[in-house]
Amino acid sequence: MDTNAVIDYLGNNIPAMGMGFLNEVMDTKPQVSVITKIEVLGFNAPATHYRLLTQFMSDVIVLNLTDKIVETCIDIRKKCHIKLPDAIIAATALAYDLVLITRNISDFKNIPGLRFINPHG
Repeated sequence: MDTNAVIDYLGNNIPAMGMGFLNEVMDTKPQVSVITKIEVLGFNAPATHYRLLTQFMSDVIVLNLTDKIVETCIDIRKKCHIKLPDAIIAATALAYDLVLITRNISDFKNIPGLRFINPHG
C-alpha cells in the first residue's frame, strides 16, 4: 500500500467500493514498504490520530530495503525519473511481486511490470 492509500483508508476517505476492497486487503495482513511506514509515521498528527497510525503499522508487514529493492530502485530512477520515495515503493512491489494500492496512478504508470490498483475507482 502506498502512503496515500493508507492515509485515505484510515481517514475513511475512499468510496464505499474501495473501502470494501481495502477491508478485505486488511484481513490478509497487507505489506507496505519501509518508506510508507516512514511517511505515515512522519506525518505530524495529533496524539489520538498518531495512535491509529502506529496501530495500523503494527497490523501490517513492513518490507525493509534489500539489495534487490535497491538495484530495482536504481533502475527505476534511471529510466522513469520519479521521486526517490515513489521509486522505493515501486521497487518493493516489483521485488516481492505485489500489486501496489495507490491513488497516485500518474506517479507509477510508466514503470514497466508494476501492477497497481486505485481504490478510488
